[in-house]
Amino acid sequence: MNNLINWFEIPVVGFERAKRFYEIVLETTIEEMEVGGGRMGFLGDMQSEGVTGAIMQHEWYQPSEHGVLVYLNAGDDLQPWLTRVEIAGGTILVPKQQISEEVGYMAIFRDCEGNRIALHSKR
Repeated sequence: MNNLINWFEIPVVGFERAKRFYEIVLETTIEEMEVGGGRMGFLGDMQSEGVTGAIMQHEWYQPSEHGVLVYLNAGDDLQPWLTRVEIAGGTILVPKQQISEEVGYMAIFRDCEGNRIALHSKR
């Protein structure tokens, strides 16, 4: 088993607002589709073998700052991501800080829907 996590879904209420937010932060276009009575927007290449996820609007999903904390891979440096988070209307909850020399850096933000999301980078 390479990854313990293979899929995640970030709850949203305002789908279009969340889609714009994550398109800015991730610098990508989010493809969407209807799934099981809900609306899903894919946050990555669905053809890749790595871990990916989606934003999800459904009656079962409620954004929260108190649930599971997902760490997104911010590549070499998470600071540009934090800048885009603020541009897109998010709030930095924990600014960039070093975890350790071996592990790298982390930060936590609140997205436009009220979810806590973390970032990780090597520097």
